[in-house]
This record gives sequence, structure tokens and C-alpha cells, in this order.
Amino acid sequence: MNVTIYHNPRCRKSREALDYLKTNEVNTTVVEYLKDMFDEQKLNEIIFRLGVKPIDLIRINESIWKEKFRGLNMSDGDLIQAMLDHPKLIERPIIDNGVVAVVARPLENIEKLF
Repeated sequence: MNVTIYHNPRCRKSREALDYLKTNEVNTTVVEYLKDMFDEQKLNEIIFRLGVKPIDLIRINESIWKEKFRGLNMSDGDLIQAMLDHPKLIERPIIDNGVVAVVARPLENIEKLF
């Protein structure tokens, strides 16, 4: 199986997920999403494979969210645009096998892909 991890190397949980994939010899493509930004189509595909609403993928404790968006009445499209404009808002790490995706918090969520 081949998976893609949308990874932030500065995030401990993201590093743990990548280590898990390597330890279990899963063929992994690493995308550092803060450098290689999502486009709207890709973000929508990931949200669909996660089976969540856009708000569920947002890190509401991030300072960017608190300063710019908290308390606003935002549509799904507005939330997606906020994530595209500020990728730090995107929950991580996301692991995607092309059919199903999970946020690897907790780490055991990765097992849902197999």
C-alpha cells in the first residue's frame, strides 16, 4: 500500500506518525504541506476522504484562528479558503491512501487505512 502523509516536521505528532509508517515499512510519500501548499481541489478531496466537515479539520486553538476567524459565521467555502490562506490551521498529520484519509491523532488512527 502507498500512502501520502501531509506532514509538518516541526510537529511532534506528525514526526511520530511518519516514524510509525517507516517502522511498519509503509511506502510513503511525504508532502510538507506548509511548503507545498494544497490547492482547493486537493483540500476538498482530502476533506471528502476524511469524511469530515471543513470545520473539523481546523485547529481552532491556533492563534491565527483566534485572531482572525473565531466567532465569525463562516460557510464551508470560507473555512476551506481560510485553510488555503493559512495552512497552519489544518489539523495534522493527515495520512491518505487515495481512498480513505485519517488524521493520525491518536496514532492508532493510521490502522484504519489498512
